[in-house]
Amino acid sequence: MNKKNKSVVSYNKWGYIFLIPFTVVFIVFQLIPLLSTIKNSFFEHYRDGLEVIGPRWVGLKNYGKLFSDGSFMTYFKNTMIMWVMGFIPQIILSLTFASWFSDPSLRLKAQRFFKTVIYLPNLIMASAFAMLFFTLFSTVGPVNDIIKGFQLLVGTIKDANDYVPYDFMAHTGSVRGLVAAMNCLMWFGNTTILLLAGMMGIDTSLFEAAEVDGATARQIFWRITLPILKPILIYVMVTSLIGGLQMFDVPQILTDGSGAPNNTATTLIMHLNKHLYSKNYGMGGALSVILFFITGVLSCVVFKFSGNEDKYGKA
Repeated sequence: MNKKNKSVVSYNKWGYIFLIPFTVVFIVFQLIPLLSTIKNSFFEHYRDGLEVIGPRWVGLKNYGKLFSDGSFMTYFKNTMIMWVMGFIPQIILSLTFASWFSDPSLRLKAQRFFKTVIYLPNLIMASAFAMLFFTLFSTVGPVNDIIKGFQLLVGTIKDANDYVPYDFMAHTGSVRGLVAAMNCLMWFGNTTILLLAGMMGIDTSLFEAAEVDGATARQIFWRITLPILKPILIYVMVTSLIGGLQMFDVPQILTDGSGAPNNTATTLIMHLNKHLYSKNYGMGGALSVILFFITGVLSCVVFKFSGNEDKYGKA
């Protein structure tokens, strides 16, 4: 080994040394808990009053119970419904704002200010958002006061005492709508920035050539902008879906952990939290493994359709 190779090896060892803290943290706080969760999913291990049952090997019994009692599919459906209700307006708003900000012909002023404003909700804690909406839409909240005042104005009711407050927390549609609205408000700013970055990276000569050929703004958007944004759109959709599967804090605080009414606002993570709170580590582990598997599949979808496989897979 010559002097140059010794120098390279000498420098390389520092790279491995700097990786030690990350490796230790990853093993202790991620890998070991992951393996422990997978292990617990194959055991019956829960607390019945003061008595601890197990751990006792039951194989796939916990997984079968999740699907046999219908709980997983019920809460999965709740989660997906609230995610779709929030994601559709989120992507529409984000595409609209991103197209406005990236269009030089509009000559929008104070763009930095508006970009900052629409991103700010992403910095607010979800718990604070949930408490705010809980206060606004309670039976004695300002939203009910506005409804009462409007009904007095149009003559629907003659006396303020005749008004019966609408209980938003007692109706499935309103609770799910509030959860979806909060998720949309919190995340559409982040999605806008991602889409705007993609639009700013499109070669302007494509737009100029389309305009010369007589294409309208709508045709340019649908035929040029959206197809080029496909990798980013897929990334946004799948990462949003992964976040939707992990939806917890907003519905948990808004419904005080009950998922009211009748568990129609209970998500998968809320269901998992109930298992962990009751010390049912077997069922909690099984549900965690299923969510881990779903997340892994979605991550593979992102890698496949974002174009990375063409860049790296054929190297």
